[in-house]
Amino acid sequence: MAIRSRRPGAKAALLPVLLTGALALAACSSGGSSGTASPGGAAAKTLVIDTSFDLKTADPGRTYEPTGLIIGKAAYETLLTFTGSDVTKPVPALAESFEMSGDGRTLTLKLRQGATFADGSPVTADDVVFSLDRVRDMKGTPSFLLDGVKVAKTDETTITLTSKTANPALPYILPNPALGILNSKVAKEHGATADAGDKAEQYLNSTSAGSGPYTIESFNVSNQVVLKANTAYWGPAKPVYDKVVIRNVEAATQKLNVSRGDSQVALNLSGDQVAGISGNLQVKKTASPNVLFLLANQDTSVSKVTSNPKFVEAMRKGVDYPGLLELAGEGAVQAPGVIPSMLLGALPPDQAARRDVEGAKAALKESGVTDPKVKLEYPSELTVNGLSFQPFAERIQANLKEVGITVDLAPAPIATALDNYRNGKEELGLWYWGPDYPDPSDYLTFLPGKLVGLRAGWKAGADKGLEAAGEKAAVTIGDDARKQAYTDIQAKLNASGPFITLIQPSQNIVTAASVTGLEFHPVWTVDVADLGTK
Repeated sequence: MAIRSRRPGAKAALLPVLLTGALALAACSSGGSSGTASPGGAAAKTLVIDTSFDLKTADPGRTYEPTGLIIGKAAYETLLTFTGSDVTKPVPALAESFEMSGDGRTLTLKLRQGATFADGSPVTADDVVFSLDRVRDMKGTPSFLLDGVKVAKTDETTITLTSKTANPALPYILPNPALGILNSKVAKEHGATADAGDKAEQYLNSTSAGSGPYTIESFNVSNQVVLKANTAYWGPAKPVYDKVVIRNVEAATQKLNVSRGDSQVALNLSGDQVAGISGNLQVKKTASPNVLFLLANQDTSVSKVTSNPKFVEAMRKGVDYPGLLELAGEGAVQAPGVIPSMLLGALPPDQAARRDVEGAKAALKESGVTDPKVKLEYPSELTVNGLSFQPFAERIQANLKEVGITVDLAPAPIATALDNYRNGKEELGLWYWGPDYPDPSDYLTFLPGKLVGLRAGWKAGADKGLEAAGEKAAVTIGDDARKQAYTDIQAKLNASGPFITLIQPSQNIVTAASVTGLEFHPVWTVDVADLGTK
């Protein structure tokens, strides 16, 4: 969540819900099947999903919040997608095939024939061009996804996306539900335009204009969203549930609801909460794509202590990483670098930092800093995967005390903490980053002069070799070459950068035994259309 209106670590819209608190709703689904009759006469099947809302809009061209992406994935389809939880290989969706040019600048996609919107009208090349132009030119939260990309219709079934420079990340960006394809005729009738004058959001918050397996029946950003099956869905796998109710529920109540059968899916339980789960329930545990990290400000006007490279080395060697994993709970893993484990270019576990207290003391002595005292800032009420920052800050404080570093903890309300973080004023900061899209190029933001680099006071020109490596990696073509480029960058970041990567918390999803097909996805959390029942 970054600062282009995205999260403090990757999607900034996480904040409003965390600030106002999640609303616990009374449970009512009675195990997942309602007593109403479907058109065929059988009992209608209803799936109830409890989650802590991070939601602003259902307009695919404006949404970039986790809950919004769940809804967008169900109601709209994209040109490309991913299969299950695998984000290493984009696959066709509304496009039946795609090909990147040798120079990495032009992506050509052939549209699938027979795809239709919920009203039965065909998905056309014109719909694609309008939808993508709208996202790029409305200048909403997800517009950065298509910065510098020109969209063109070559013929009735062919679309080209052309970038000014090589853009190997583009096939990994296109599956994002924010790039879902709208029925342009319907959308235009309700105020949609491909510029900042667009007025279709209110309409798209009340219904949907996509080709996905579900449509929006009702939408409330505070309480719940109800999806209903698209009975005219064109795809081979028809939606299993007649209705899907997504409710805004705090984590403790999510556990209670799923345990007693009032919901069938709980998305936001911590490791400690799932450890106490019993009964006939399924628990899906996997490392989340979020990476917790420390930053040490390199701006000498902010701190002459943290800008000392030997001091940063002392901190990196002084942290007890297994101790942090113990706090995080089962399913969490240590983060060897800024790129999370499920993405191309992630460092292998054996390259993760290890605690070396004596080495940390030696580095501190070499720094020439005596009796250092530094302030560690972090958001007091923000949680990531059910975890608060306070226990981690306290553990880091204790770890560094053993090395000879005094850390004063400075938790602050999210608005205050974010202001200092975004403006590069924190001496030490404890934050997290999650992928805007599942491609390693999203992590070049940690380099000097880039978004997160600047938050650590790391200005352009601070490490010209690393900056040049980043520029080269951004346009490198081919998975093998890209993997090598990004692992090399992270190794250099770990050796001399101002960031200390800590852990990837566990992503825990609990479902009723009857629910099938659930796979955690780092972009849209869960694909409702994949969910079935025994």
